[in-house]
Amino acid sequence: MKKMLFQRNLWVVMVLIIGVVFGVEGRPHKILLDTDVDTDDFFAILYLLKLNRSEFDLQAITINTNAWTNAGHAVNQVYDMLYMMGRDDISVGVGGEGGIREDGTILPNVGGYLPIIEQGLTTTGGCRYRQAIPKGRFGGMLDIDSNYGFRKAFLPQGSRKYQPLRQPTAQQVMIDTISSGPITVFLIGAHTNFAIFLMDNPHLKKNIKHIYVMGGGIRSKNPTGCCPKNASSSCTPRQCGDRGNLFTDFTSNPYAEFNFFGDPFAAYQVLHSGIPITLVPLDATNTIPVDEKFFDTFEQNQKTYEAQYCFKSLKMTRDTWFDDQFYRSYFMWDSFTSGIATSIMRHSHKNRHGENEFAEMEYMNITVISSNKPYGISDGSNPFFDGLKIPKFNLKRGGVHSGHVQKSLRDPFCIAENGKGRCKDGYTKEETGPEGVRVLVATKAKPNQDAKSPLDREFFMSFLEVLNSPEQSGRFNFTDEFPYYREVFYKPDFGRKKLGKSVAFDMDMSAGDFLALLFLLKVPVEVINLKAILVTPTGWANGATLDVIYDLLHMMGRDDIPVGLGDVFAMNQSDPIFSAVGDCKYVKAIPQGSGGFLDSDTLYGFARYLPRSPRRYTAENSVKNGAPRDTDHPELRQPLALEVWDSVLKTLDSGSKITILTNGPLTTLANIILSRKNTTSLIQDVYIVGGHISNGGTIKGNVFSVPSNEHAELNMYLDPLAAKTLFESDLDIKLIPLRAQHGVSSFPRIIQKLFLTKKTPEALFAHRLLSMLHHLQEKHLRYRHMHTFLGEILGAVVVADDYSCLNATFNSKPIKLSATGDESMDGQIAIDEKQGKIVKILRRVNPEAYYSLIADRLGDEKQSAVISSFEEQKRIWTTPPKIKLKEE
Repeated sequence: MKKMLFQRNLWVVMVLIIGVVFGVEGRPHKILLDTDVDTDDFFAILYLLKLNRSEFDLQAITINTNAWTNAGHAVNQVYDMLYMMGRDDISVGVGGEGGIREDGTILPNVGGYLPIIEQGLTTTGGCRYRQAIPKGRFGGMLDIDSNYGFRKAFLPQGSRKYQPLRQPTAQQVMIDTISSGPITVFLIGAHTNFAIFLMDNPHLKKNIKHIYVMGGGIRSKNPTGCCPKNASSSCTPRQCGDRGNLFTDFTSNPYAEFNFFGDPFAAYQVLHSGIPITLVPLDATNTIPVDEKFFDTFEQNQKTYEAQYCFKSLKMTRDTWFDDQFYRSYFMWDSFTSGIATSIMRHSHKNRHGENEFAEMEYMNITVISSNKPYGISDGSNPFFDGLKIPKFNLKRGGVHSGHVQKSLRDPFCIAENGKGRCKDGYTKEETGPEGVRVLVATKAKPNQDAKSPLDREFFMSFLEVLNSPEQSGRFNFTDEFPYYREVFYKPDFGRKKLGKSVAFDMDMSAGDFLALLFLLKVPVEVINLKAILVTPTGWANGATLDVIYDLLHMMGRDDIPVGLGDVFAMNQSDPIFSAVGDCKYVKAIPQGSGGFLDSDTLYGFARYLPRSPRRYTAENSVKNGAPRDTDHPELRQPLALEVWDSVLKTLDSGSKITILTNGPLTTLANIILSRKNTTSLIQDVYIVGGHISNGGTIKGNVFSVPSNEHAELNMYLDPLAAKTLFESDLDIKLIPLRAQHGVSSFPRIIQKLFLTKKTPEALFAHRLLSMLHHLQEKHLRYRHMHTFLGEILGAVVVADDYSCLNATFNSKPIKLSATGDESMDGQIAIDEKQGKIVKILRRVNPEAYYSLIADRLGDEKQSAVISSFEEQKRIWTTPPKIKLKEE
């Protein structure tokens, strides 16, 4: 096998070196790739990057942000892959703050965070289709955002990164790239970005030579979820034989494929654009599963960094697969599409029927279903028509877009009496009528021409050969970039110090939370013994952002502090049938783009300045902890919040208790109380940063994206059932409400204080971050809420100060929180003398004392950073260590 691969590799290298085949008139084929950066997507990206640039020139990558990954994590992973491959010249576009008006007017730079049917004027909105994608571990968005933990462990970090208001948008990159001349477009995610481009720039269609698409299922029969031939009679087929592959939603929609389901209307626009299209649907990809022989051969052929990165990712995907059918369920979706596309392009000068080495082809007349019959109804499911005098985009009433549009995973309309789903949103259907579009379709993967090979598909050979070719190979991985790289764990030696009160910090990873964490780490350990960090990813940031916590702790020399990951769904929001997916009823209030998840997940671009911790999120797991199987290094498994909580309680001295400071939604703390009996007896008190008590007053809350709810505060609103659970418990609660936070939310004053304090690394970091937040608030409407994060530091200061310097005053009031499911009322707090719980409410603190205390603490050289930045790490790793001479 190795000899055979060497011989074929030699041929591939010769082609790559001399560029035997050229595009039209000897020029390379220029390519723009739109991707959702799932695991199979970067297989495709790396495959394209390995091809000879004189033949195929990948010029731009745009990121689809409403599918498998979140924008901030995705864009930095793409930047790092390109840096590894020496291709920082490739433009990368993501997001944008434009919107679509009710009349269908498309404003500049629509970010594609939402499907077109949900897109309004902002980046907030529902998850009508995206809720079909798992959000947490075991192959969900948490794993994809972090690439199972390999992204930070393997990819080198270059100079390019996301920066607020400076990041090129998806539409900017598409317009610039396509305007420059003839180009071929590859679509391997949902079609939102490209559909918006086509709808808003019809004059540029002439520059698009061809579109290659991975998506849809026409005549496909899903092999996943079928009972083996020797299965017992108790085996129940799941989605066996379905046209689509929505493994989380087949009981409602057995017809759709994920990429088209992500935005059916967008897929329809692309298909009906009049531009020549080649489609690689499930019909073809289902015939090239990653089987055991390919997997084993790949494992033995990892000669380049890009091959290693792909295999590590594939192996962890297999090892964490949710059932024992991986080899029948995981396919070469996007990389296979890239192979077919480039093979057709390579031979385009001599064939017009899509001849290529890897797949059988056939012309079909097809369309994409964007709504369900009967057409012309008005049932509240279709924003293109419902309540509008003139349909959006002037769509035809009674036309193919005017039917019922699937609203959710368990949409009652979609569930038939026989238990078989009847919704067809995203279905790629053969159509002989006027709606049909003639498209070249891949129908089946071609067998390997070498009968002696253990690999049964021709593309398997090409994929391994191209990835392992020494030409245009990756330069280094993260560790090999630095000649003196070594992992260091920093743990403090407290000696005989008498440690202060035990504190656990529960954070949702907003910018304010990281500043609060910095402050807590600077408080003398004799005052506060920070025992643990609990992460609640139901607020401002996605789960994979916990790596930023690890990096901040590493900077401050506190690799000893455990970090526990909480549930990714607010209470009662996960699906009762398939708990890995769920609704976004409350978290949809957080913007997806600027000032929201995009910025929180990257800490407004500052996460990349932090030193790289040896700790990080990993998908490593074990059967003992509920995983389907043991991975290679289960000892590296990411602890859960409940596990960290249990371990912390065991370290408490007899009779002692723990204080909790919570700075986000109360999901994690509510789950602790509900799942751990008598745990409240071990909690001294709980400081809750959040809540707003209006009492009918004119001061409003801060749920700025839900106009109907004027008096709630976001931390309470994002999980009102969890908040209700806390306020109905017997915990001693001290509330730090919005009004108290507003009293200490002056950017100029805190920035000035930090400017005048000593320039410790942590003071400098805080000054730069706060200056950035202030600058953004003044510059762009999307950042008008930045002062919210400044107020979040208040809880940490109050917990540490014991009120002596701050002149803090509390009042006790009986309060009651609304959690009825009514979004216009949920999260609101009222004084209730009869049924309310007595809570101590912070009224005010001395602002000047507050700002001075923060600046003085961060400027204190005690308990200061042990390593200031990633740049300092790089200097250490590129400098030979000093050798101590032995004394004679």
